[in-house]
Amino acid sequence: MDFSLFYFADDSTSGGDAGRYELLLEGARFADRNGFRAVWTPERHFHPFGGLYPNPSVVGAALAMITSRVAIRAGSVVAPLHHPLRIAEEWAVVDNLSGGRAGVSLASGWHPVDFALGRAPYEDRKRLLADSLEQLRGLWRGEGVEVVDGNGAPATVRAFPPPVQRELPLWVTSAGDAETFRTAARARAGVLTHLLHQDVDELAGKIAEYRRAARAAHDGWQGHVVLMLHSFLGADRDEVRATVEAPLRAYLRSSVHLLARSFGALDPDFDIDALEDEDLDFLVDQSLDTYVEQRGLFGTVADASTTVERLRGVGVDEIACLIDFGIETKTVLDGLHHLNALRAAFDAP
Repeated sequence: MDFSLFYFADDSTSGGDAGRYELLLEGARFADRNGFRAVWTPERHFHPFGGLYPNPSVVGAALAMITSRVAIRAGSVVAPLHHPLRIAEEWAVVDNLSGGRAGVSLASGWHPVDFALGRAPYEDRKRLLADSLEQLRGLWRGEGVEVVDGNGAPATVRAFPPPVQRELPLWVTSAGDAETFRTAARARAGVLTHLLHQDVDELAGKIAEYRRAARAAHDGWQGHVVLMLHSFLGADRDEVRATVEAPLRAYLRSSVHLLARSFGALDPDFDIDALEDEDLDFLVDQSLDTYVEQRGLFGTVADASTTVERLRGVGVDEIACLIDFGIETKTVLDGLHHLNALRAAFDAP
């Protein structure tokens, strides 16, 4: 099992002008020194929740300059919001600055308002994702693409600078839709997923189907599955629960409107804005218990090892540990050595 760090930012308005990226930068340095596989940053727009990361290639370029070994990955680039040429150009810069450590997970988009930046309607996002993936691969290899210039004339263009890696490591981000797993398998891409809308048993079935489709389409290729999990470990289980409870509750509360509107998990006639505070608190408390007990890495290294064994058993290749969900920065950084102990325990073949 590989381990990475994943960032999403509970509140981009906190931390002060000088401190908003401290956890990102210091965490990346820690990951680089200690053998973590990658650092993942997302693309988010127009909301404090995740708003530290409007462009993962910009952040990735900064990380390239302070690290030397850890992979620098987008989790994710929202493909329908960008021309594949721009994605190829930006990530080729990151690949050069990092000496060949760039990787990208492409997402179809999870919030309609983000498509104010887009090139197509929200309902076309999944088709655009599949198209962008293949175009991006070709551009990365130096192939030309036909465009129409500013005078309306046809032209053939290529992306520059040339990247270091011949092939760009690619994943497809899935919120749990089985068809997205199949799309990734057919495209010979990995999968980046989470447990917001699926449990481990449901995930196991999708991974099994993904593996079957990948092997059938690509002559035995097994694919690669990355699972994002909220993570915080310590020496004492009760102390960990006390540390994570308030920030995780606030994190879930701040994200609940986005999640409800984005994925259609609720009845379309259900108006989450009409809920009383106590009803919303009840929903968040239910989610909190589920997260702490079943859908994250919380507790001691021994507790987390049991979870990791189960995830390895269902086919997860890499756990991307989301660490910036509201715990004070120093506490998170001080606790990373517990996460590193877990990583070391699963480092041997």
